[in-house]
Amino acid sequence: MNIRKQFKEGLITNNPVLVQLIGMCATMAITTSLFNGVGMGLSVTVILTCCNVVISAIRKIIPDEIRLAIFVVVIAGFVTIVDLLLQAFIPALSEALGVFIPLIVVNCIIIGRAEAFCQKNTVGASFIDGIAQGLGYTMVLIVMCVIREFFGSGRFGGGLIELSGGFRFTLDGTGTGIQIFDPDYGAGILNRPFGGFLTLGVLIAVMQYFTAKAKKKAELKAAEAKEAEDE
Repeated sequence: MNIRKQFKEGLITNNPVLVQLIGMCATMAITTSLFNGVGMGLSVTVILTCCNVVISAIRKIIPDEIRLAIFVVVIAGFVTIVDLLLQAFIPALSEALGVFIPLIVVNCIIIGRAEAFCQKNTVGASFIDGIAQGLGYTMVLIVMCVIREFFGSGRFGGGLIELSGGFRFTLDGTGTGIQIFDPDYGAGILNRPFGGFLTLGVLIAVMQYFTAKAKKKAELKAAEAKEAEDE
């Protein structure tokens, strides 16, 4: 188990959204405020990690013919638990995310990791994979929230940060955030659904550029090493 490699894959080289291009529906829909992004990211991370551990633990006794059905049942169980906990303790977040919490059941990130990783690896490796992939997903959500909030309305930390009465974090979604410039000067289109497509498209393009650049550099280095050996 290479923990450093797993975190590198989850955050960068095999990021679920920017590289694998999965789980993009919720990514575009809920990234209108930092409150939503952090809440959704942490929810998915918890569910993904728990599902990875359970599926890996029972992988040897799951009949191959019904493995996807078993995966969905396990995922649905943890999604229900997280959904009920949010409704009980952070109702504002539950209301803000709405249907996208139940839809985690069919989120391709969780099903994909169960199919591609957990059924082939140990519980420990699956646990680390869940955290790494979840953090990679959360990172993309936060970046998109910051970009859309800042350029769309000149704000940072909407719903999560409150300045009146002193700086503090809020869990009721009422935080006004930090207003950096007048919202009238913002690109309001970023706060609309199209803004999600535009922001995600730009991030994917940037990731693909740097990934291709790193790959080309590695190939060049390998070619130089081979030439040195031949000599």
